[in-house]
Amino acid sequence: MYIEDFREYCLKKKGVVEETPFGPDTLVFKVMGKMFALTGIDHFEFINLKCDPERSFELREQFNAVKPGYHMNKKLWNSVYVNDDVPDKIIYELTDHSYSLVVNSLTKKLQAELQGL
Repeated sequence: MYIEDFREYCLKKKGVVEETPFGPDTLVFKVMGKMFALTGIDHFEFINLKCDPERSFELREQFNAVKPGYHMNKKLWNSVYVNDDVPDKIIYELTDHSYSLVVNSLTKKLQAELQGL
């Protein structure tokens, strides 16, 4: 997987913007102001993705390339290393899962606003 492909995939999702709030080296994807994915720009080694805690544990058991979220809440975030033992298809599914978790946590007002986009 290449960062360009991942970036394009994220930006196709409704309401998504990209920012660099942590400096020029970290690319953050947000939906309605809430972060659902972040990764290094120059060093596209892993992607931090939000995940259901039970599923996080299962994924970490199943894949060597899924670790507790680097610099994140280890219960709610995973660092998924690209080009390792996690197929790209699964990385995209986990990206969808992260996006959905964040959208579902939005207020009803923000969810309605997102639907109107």
